[in-house]
Amino acid sequence: MTSLLLASASPARLATLRAAGLDPAVLVSSVDEPAVVERYGVTDPEDVCLVLAKAKAEDVAGDDERPEDSLILGCDSVLAFDGQVLGKPADAAEATARWEAMRGGTGVLHTGHWLIDDREDGSGATIGGVASVTVHFADVTDAEIAAYVATGEPLKVAGAFTVDGLGGAFVKGVEGDHHAVVGVSLPLLRDLVREAGVAWTDLWAARG
Repeated sequence: MTSLLLASASPARLATLRAAGLDPAVLVSSVDEPAVVERYGVTDPEDVCLVLAKAKAEDVAGDDERPEDSLILGCDSVLAFDGQVLGKPADAAEATARWEAMRGGTGVLHTGHWLIDDREDGSGATIGGVASVTVHFADVTDAEIAAYVATGEPLKVAGAFTVDGLGGAFVKGVEGDHHAVVGVSLPLLRDLVREAGVAWTDLWAARG
């Protein structure tokens, strides 16, 4: 049996993986995201999320407390909107300003994935990819923005929105893998797992 180790504190990612039949262990990375982006000098949103996903997976792979014999998955999401690369808003004021700009508009949510085969007899693979999804935002009112920001939810997620929570009603539609908007693309992860020499369904057998 093969187990998955998720290098992320995101409850949405964990819930998505569990709903897909996996039961990953979780070990949160200690990566300083702004420092990583500055060190690599990346500005393209796809590069930003992939570099951060890789850094998180590598950080956990070097942790002596990690479970042995696992596939380690790092993920990171950013929203590209109006020429900007947006992660989590710093505070309520920034979240409000973002929604005032985004309402009625369209952005692209990029989610980077990095998989490290940390199994003793594994392939040794260290591979990644990016899932990109076009997101159409509803033309929400000032009152709706204020109420949403007051819940605190937008402060916890890249782009200041969710599709699987309170923000779901404020997203008119998505073009692409909706799982990627939640934070982990299951079809892309399946491809990475297979490239590492593991059958996706073998991860189902590791449940429990």
